[in-house]
Amino acid sequence: MPAIDSSNPSAAPQQTHLLVVDDDAEIAALLKRYLSAQGFLVTTVGNGRDMLAQLAAGTVHLVLLDLGLPGEDGLELTRHLHEHWRGPVIIVTGRSDAVDRIVGLEVGADDYVTKPFDLRELLARIRSVLRRSGERGRADPAKAGAAFAFAGFRLDLDARELTGPAGALVALTSGEFELLKVFVNHANRVLSRDHLMNLLYGRDAGPFDRAVDVQIGRLRRKIEADPAAPVLLKSVRGAGYIFSVPVRRE
Repeated sequence: MPAIDSSNPSAAPQQTHLLVVDDDAEIAALLKRYLSAQGFLVTTVGNGRDMLAQLAAGTVHLVLLDLGLPGEDGLELTRHLHEHWRGPVIIVTGRSDAVDRIVGLEVGADDYVTKPFDLRELLARIRSVLRRSGERGRADPAKAGAAFAFAGFRLDLDARELTGPAGALVALTSGEFELLKVFVNHANRVLSRDHLMNLLYGRDAGPFDRAVDVQIGRLRRKIEADPAAPVLLKSVRGAGYIFSVPVRRE
């Protein structure tokens, strides 16, 4: 697959640009009508090739991606976006199996919505993901310089960048960035899954909701020397998770 322009998507025009990737023309047209009426700029394409061309051609703030594209692996497309594009991705698909949901989040999606969906719920999820990813506006220059240091890492809130102990950038999805930001702001405090879900998504965890667990697993692979034996982001049996490391605000 071709590389995607990974320039900062927050340097964007006023109107937030959504890219709908769905081969079902009726669903694509429905989403375009509804989301355009909500003030978004909406482009629709029917395959991964055209998706990559749109991303390379200009600023897109969020991708709504169907997994069931004919002749293409939607999860592999999601993985490609995670590795080569900095913007958020919401999977919108008819695949309702829990395994597909978990794998979709594992490979880099920021949220997962199953068809048939309520348009108002989808809109709320889009706004939530955009808010978490910082795509609704540039950082306030008056607040520039906000950063956290921990265990040799440096999390720059304005640049939305994590620098590792060796000085190299650690690639984070918008979801991983927001999760890490929550933990550094609540260091050495046990946070339950419901509390984390409320801080991240504005809702409690459902009985089969593993969104936080999946994000934590992905984040551990990026900040822990041994993700199987975490020393920074620990599980507390029956209680939740704790970021058990000193954090310094810069």
